[in-house]
Amino acid sequence: MVSGYALFSDKRMIDVLAFKPKRVLQDREYYRLITGGFVHGGLGHLAFNMITLFYFGPALEIRLGSVGFLILFFGAELAAHGLTILMHKDSPSYSAVGASGAISGVVISFALFYPQRAIYLFFIPIGIPAWIFGFAFIMYSAWVMTRKNKSQPGGIAHEAHLGGALGGLLLTLLLDFSAWSTFWSQM
Repeated sequence: MVSGYALFSDKRMIDVLAFKPKRVLQDREYYRLITGGFVHGGLGHLAFNMITLFYFGPALEIRLGSVGFLILFFGAELAAHGLTILMHKDSPSYSAVGASGAISGVVISFALFYPQRAIYLFFIPIGIPAWIFGFAFIMYSAWVMTRKNKSQPGGIAHEAHLGGALGGLLLTLLLDFSAWSTFWSQM
């Protein structure tokens, strides 16, 4: 609802709510650690995140409970922004929007509980085991993050994806340590 309002009624809300590391650190605008995940750069960005959440979220909510799932989701978002702050704390113009960091944490958590479950990518008819997808996603995010031109604005926040994925991994194990044995028993 927040993204829809910002995209269709008041585009200024995107800037007001966006995650901006410099503003978080210098101006103590801590609300941006959460609100940045509620606004998106476009309808496609919002749709991709919501479709991913739709497919992976319910299984995790059943496993972790509603409160556990919310801790996972918002904790992964905070982890995503934590890594982003480390990478961009001195960049006055850096700004990010979207729930991709939280969604990354959800996908990695899913891969822990259901490592052999097939994940299908758009337009690719062959399923990839969740554990392979999760590992490849983390490796790809780390690799692309190191190759990104920091002086060039815009683009995909791979550091947020990596931070969210690592946060999702750790939070899943903290919320339900049996996820580790579940993962290995299915491998």
